[in-house]
Amino acid sequence: MAKVLYSVTMSVDGFITGPDGDMQWMRPYLGPNPEVDDLIPRIGSLLIGRRSHDGDDPYKGETGEGEAFGGGWSGPAYVVTHRPPSAPEDGVTFVDDFTKALARAKQAAGDKYVNVIGANIAKQCLEAGELDEVLLLYAPVMLGDGTRLFDHPGGRTVRLERLSTTETPLATSLWFKVARPHRTSG
Repeated sequence: MAKVLYSVTMSVDGFITGPDGDMQWMRPYLGPNPEVDDLIPRIGSLLIGRRSHDGDDPYKGETGEGEAFGGGWSGPAYVVTHRPPSAPEDGVTFVDDFTKALARAKQAAGDKYVNVIGANIAKQCLEAGELDEVLLLYAPVMLGDGTRLFDHPGGRTVRLERLSTTETPLATSLWFKVARPHRTSG
């Protein structure tokens, strides 16, 4: 059965995009990462928010622009949107309902990961109790503004259990399992 993973590069001050959705800040940190290289073949599908799908690309102007992981991965992608485009896009299915999109992505992934792209979609997965793991790649930079990794007005505590830590010259990776509340019978 597929697991749902949110993998994302983040500044040390908690932003995954810069102001106005800028992703170009990420370019210096996209170098080799053995953990990411190991992850890519274990991804069976993508679940993407529309803003992320349509947004800035850290590979802009380079080989791999517009492709997942800079062209390192290919497969089925499901974009959650209430505004599907008029023209189809190869390998991309636009779905107007989060629950349906997640179910389709999980089915397509088989026993591999559904990799989540987009803070809002990751938040929806978390709120639905469907987010299994989080892979954070901390880049040694502070952005000061942009899209936060997780934003919940009024706050919300989400416990994570660390699975691994990997250091590379360009980033530090922390892999977590989302802790599920223990249920008691009675």
